Amino acid sequence: MSHSVQAKAKLLARVRRIRGQVEAIERALENELGCADVLQLVASVRGAISGLTAELIEDHIQHHVVEPSQESDRMRGADELIDVVRTYLK
Repeated sequence: MSHSVQAKAKLLARVRRIRGQVEAIERALENELGCADVLQLVASVRGAISGLTAELIEDHIQHHVVEPSQESDRMRGADELIDVVRTYLK
């Protein structure tokens, strides 16, 4: 997926932060925190997931649509992106 070791480390760090946020939601529910607090935690996770999604889409566009190694890679990359965006927007 990621096209460099540095990018991979950065993406994994984001995923680990998101995991921590999801675990915070679980703890909040277990501890019966108020609805507003739980909703705030969920909103934070949603924002973090959206940010990760945007970064992954950008990476895909750069490496498989804008600068593909072959023309057939460009079409496949574009088709993959269209499928992902359709799924994401459902």
